Amino acid sequence: MKKVLLIAAMAFVSVAGFAQQKFAHVNFSELVQLCPEADQARATMTASNNEAQETYQAMVEEFNTKYSQYQQKASTWTQSIRESKEKELTEIQQRIQEFGQSVQAELQQQEQQLMAPIYEKANKTVQDLAKEGGYIFVFDISTALYVDPAQSTDLTPAARKALNIAADRTLEALQAELQAQAQAAQQ
Repeated sequence: MKKVLLIAAMAFVSVAGFAQQKFAHVNFSELVQLCPEADQARATMTASNNEAQETYQAMVEEFNTKYSQYQQKASTWTQSIRESKEKELTEIQQRIQEFGQSVQAELQQQEQQLMAPIYEKANKTVQDLAKEGGYIFVFDISTALYVDPAQSTDLTPAARKALNIAADRTLEALQAELQAQAQAAQQ
């Protein structure tokens, strides 16, 4: 009987203790994307991507020019000149393909390197706020299926302030800004 009462008392204390724990949530994706450092990373990535596109285009233009020349003059060339030109065209095609694959991998690696400190800074900020506020768990609302706002504190505004994100800056405004930049680049 004493064991049953002891177990019931421990269960009650555990439930009561759990009810007093504090939970919080944050929109981590928003924090990372809106950080001023993310703007710098995006600008660096855009510049790198533009350089890669220019190099790729130059390689394609070289191929097209030489292919056009081949088509126009192939009938007048000797067998050895034709073979040499065909070999040159094949090599250019291979270089284009290799460049496309390697530059894509390099751009992904560059993005990871540029974004890693931003993720770390945002993560540390959230952890510091959680410790400061006595929260035992912080949910990322972008991955949580459900968060009850009545039982969980939103740390996003405090984290935005700590990360120097302007109060009026939103993901929607950022997306509109990025779309406008992409459209301007295409023209």
